Parts: sequence; C-alpha cells; structure tokens
Amino acid sequence: MIKTKLKVLIISVILLFGFSAYAQNPYYLKKNPLKGEGTYAFLRRFHLDDNSCNLKKFLELNNLRKTDNLFFDKEYKLPILIYAYNGKSIRSTIGNNNYNLALQIQKYNELILSENLRKTHYTESEILWVPFGMFKCPNSISVVEKIGEKKKSIGTKTVKLFGNENKKVEIEDKLLENRVFYVVSGHGGPDPGARFLGKHHTLCEDEYAYDVALRLARNLIRHSAIVYIIIQDPNDGIRDEQYLKCDKDEKSIQGKSLPKDQVKRLKLRCDDINRNYRKHKKKGVKSQTTVIIHVDSRSYQKRQDVFFYYYFGSKQGKRIALAIHKKFAEKYRKVQKGRGYHGTVSARNLYVLKHTLPTAVFLELGNIRNTYDQKRIILPDNRQALANWIYLGLKDALLK
Repeated sequence: MIKTKLKVLIISVILLFGFSAYAQNPYYLKKNPLKGEGTYAFLRRFHLDDNSCNLKKFLELNNLRKTDNLFFDKEYKLPILIYAYNGKSIRSTIGNNNYNLALQIQKYNELILSENLRKTHYTESEILWVPFGMFKCPNSISVVEKIGEKKKSIGTKTVKLFGNENKKVEIEDKLLENRVFYVVSGHGGPDPGARFLGKHHTLCEDEYAYDVALRLARNLIRHSAIVYIIIQDPNDGIRDEQYLKCDKDEKSIQGKSLPKDQVKRLKLRCDDINRNYRKHKKKGVKSQTTVIIHVDSRSYQKRQDVFFYYYFGSKQGKRIALAIHKKFAEKYRKVQKGRGYHGTVSARNLYVLKHTLPTAVFLELGNIRNTYDQKRIILPDNRQALANWIYLGLKDALLK
C-alpha cells in the first residue's frame, strides 16, 4: 500500500515537473502553406507580416532564404510559440509580468480564433499562441497594435481579379469618390514584353507590370475610386511569389483575346478606355486618369530608377507624372538614405498616351535585365511599395 502511494506520488511529481518544463520550454507551431502561397502571404495570413523579427525567425527555423519557394504539402515552423496555458494568467504562463504584452497576446489569440485559424479559445484548449516578434522583440510595433491602428471600414467591395485571398477590399474612406482610373499593365497575351532569361527563372514584363497594376487598383478602390483594370488575367490575382509564372492567357476588359499585331492590341485597349471615358463624361464625371505600367529592358549593366512619360502638350499629364516622381524621390530619401533618386519625367509620342482621351501617365518600373532593378519587381514587398507610392503621387496630384 505504501509502495503504491509512493509510486503514485512519484508519477505525480514527474507529471507536475514535466508539465512545468513543457510550459517553460514552448515549441513552434507547424502549419502548411496554401497552394501557391509564398513566405510573405503565409506570414500575413497569421498576422505576422508587420514585424521583421517574425520573417527573420521564420527563415531561420526552416533553414530558408528569402528567395526560396514554399511547398503546400510540406509543414513549416511558424514563428509562433506554443505555451501550455496554466489556467491562471497569460503573464504567469509565459513568465513575464508585462501587462500590456499579456493584453496584446490575448487580443492576438482572439483574433486568430475569430478567423478560424485555430478552433478553440486558449482558456478551453489550454494552448496559448504567442507571436515570436511580439514576445522577443519588445522594441517593435506589435501586430495587434498595428491592427488597432487600421481605419474603420465604411464598406467592402469584392474584386475577383485580386484572387481568393485579396478579393475582399475594405473601403476606408471616400477620398477618391467620383474619380475614375484606368489601370493598364503593358503587353500581355501573345506578347510578354521584355524578358530576362535567368538560369532558373524567366522574368516576363507583363506579369510583373500586371501584379503592380492590381495592387495599385486595390489601393485606389480602398478610397472609393472607380477603377477599370484594362488587361485582365482571372487566373493570377495579386501574387506574393518572387518568380511569377509567364503565361499568355491575358484578355481585354471585355474578355477578348489580345491580338498578335501590336497596333491592333494597343488600339483595343485605347478603345476600351475611351468607351468608358465617354460614358462617365456624359454622367458629369470630371476626373478621369489613365495609368500605364511597364518594365523596361536595357543593357544588363544599366541600373535605372522608375521614370515617367506624358503626352506632348498635356499639362495635366505632366503634372501627374511630376507628382508621382516627387513622391518616389521623397520615399527614396527615407528608405535608402544617401542613394539618391534619378528617375526622369519627359514627353513621349507613345500610342496609348496619344490615343486615350483621359489624361494619361506612363511608368517604366526599371530595367528587367539589371540585377539591382530586378529586386524592385521580384520582391512582393517592393511591388506593394511601388503601388503605394504611385497611389500617393496620384493623390497629391489630383487632390491639391
């Protein structure tokens, strides 16, 4: 009897200390990415994208580089620490008395639960999720604080072209209400535009121009603009991969195949723009703008900044181009101090600039053959930055 009680006591002590050790030595959550999901999208889905510590830790945990692709049938460790919740408090569970930190962790767990990324509340399952960056990088802005800073939505709009993960767009305000934008990505269909044939990947101009165009369109829609995406590929959506697959299935806004002949192809997109321009003009819309996005191809040694064209004699076109150029110069001074910005603004007699009725501006995002310029379009965060800065330049030009 005594031996039995002693045995039970020993087992209880082992279990007690085992649980304690488990609580003090958390492990990392393992999950599979969705099909086609890149590193940034994978982290973003779990609200880990706003903290550089999380990205660095994710790459370290999985022995990855930023350029590596993810596989949907493989588990990866996410920078989320899993603690055995002790039933008392978050602070005592993680061994940290910081009340604000505990509150952030609580909000994070409730956010994850509300999005069905986990099935049970941490108090029920006794499993607590703690983002690595939130816990280990106290000087960084936490994910939940960033979420709390977001403006309240005044509505949503569904845009299927943005892809399943991005199709629901939160409308933040009415800043661009009653303004129409025609966003045109260069080339497409039978013409991929400029190409770079690398050892492992081929870069096609039309794919990267299209991704930036979609991101810009999303930014504009968030502020209640009416946006026409002139070249469309329903299979792509906004993509977070670095290397975008080259294809030839892009269509016109009306679903027509793009002609092989270049002039016919350009005329088709101008006709689509002008038809809608006339429709809105009849309704009294006064602000209509075309934004044409391309990627240039020059000698691989030629490193260049984003540069802009407008049509000869178009004062408004020049004004918009200069405003976006100014915004790029301003942003480069902040993000790459001392580098300088050498993008240019000039007039050109390009077909789409000449034949579209709304004011138009034409952008070249960089040299697809130059290693440094490639980073500007390959990295999804950089493509988003391009779209953000173009939007800010447009806003400055049109609202002042």
